[in-house]
This record gives sequence, C-alpha cells and structure tokens, in this order.
Amino acid sequence: MMRLGPGERRRINCTVNGVACSGFAEARTQLSDFLRHELNLYGTHVGCEHGVCGACTVILDGRLARSCGAFAVQAEGAEITTIEGLGGDDRSAGLREAFSRHGALQCGFCTAGVLLSATHFLENNTAPSKAEINDMLSGHICRCTGYEGMVRAIAEVAEGQP
Repeated sequence: MMRLGPGERRRINCTVNGVACSGFAEARTQLSDFLRHELNLYGTHVGCEHGVCGACTVILDGRLARSCGAFAVQAEGAEITTIEGLGGDDRSAGLREAFSRHGALQCGFCTAGVLLSATHFLENNTAPSKAEINDMLSGHICRCTGYEGMVRAIAEVAEGQP
C-alpha cells in the first residue's frame, strides 16, 4: 500500500462526466472537496460531511456514493458522474422539468444529490411504487419541500419511461 506523508499530495486520474480529469489531493482529501476545489465542479454540495444528508451524492463507477465519505485517492481510475454530467438524456431533462413543475425544489441545496439518486433509481426501477420512491428519498434530507413534490415528479417521469 502506498503511503503519503502529512501534506503530501498525489495525482488522481479519473473520468468525470465522460471527460478524463486529473488533479492533486492529500490522502485525507474528501472526494467532494476534490471535485469542488481541484476540478472546479461546484454542483456537488457538501452538507453534513457525515454521509447522512445526501447533498454530496455522485455516481461512482455505476453506484451511488456519498462523496463526503470517500477519499479522493479512492477515485483513482474511477468513472464519476456529478450533477454537471446529467443533462443530455431525456430522463434527466424530464426529471428537471418535473421537479420544477411540481415544486420539488426550493433552495436547491439538496437538489443535485436528489436528481442523481433519482436518475440512478429510475435506471434500475422502471415502474417504482410510491413506497419505493419514498424509500429512495429517505437517503436525502431536504428542509424546504416536504418531499411530496419530489415523489410526484419522480413518479411522473417513471410513468413516462419506456
């Protein structure tokens, strides 16, 4: 195992949103901080820094991950999708539009993590029940919306999926 001394930085090579990226991080640097401060991707928000609130959610090698609970050095060679990487496909666009239409966002702090989770969720569950949507959302803390608009928006997009 490679060891880094205090203050020593290591080059991290990964693919973020389909683009090869490289930056430097100390052994203790959180993935969320690496994305924000080294790669200038500010859509990943940092809330609780304990992996509870879901604001920092990213897709890491095809799985949802709390970027505040992962170290940047663990992302060496990884494929990462952040909120900036969602956009080109119909499902992501539909989710954003439905969130707006159903009042599923207010301050927007949690929205990036929720949209990534919802996108990943709908890729793996094409006909979710309201209970399944609620269960997925239980990994996110939102202080503004009360979640009902989010549930309606996700259900609407799910109903329109092939």
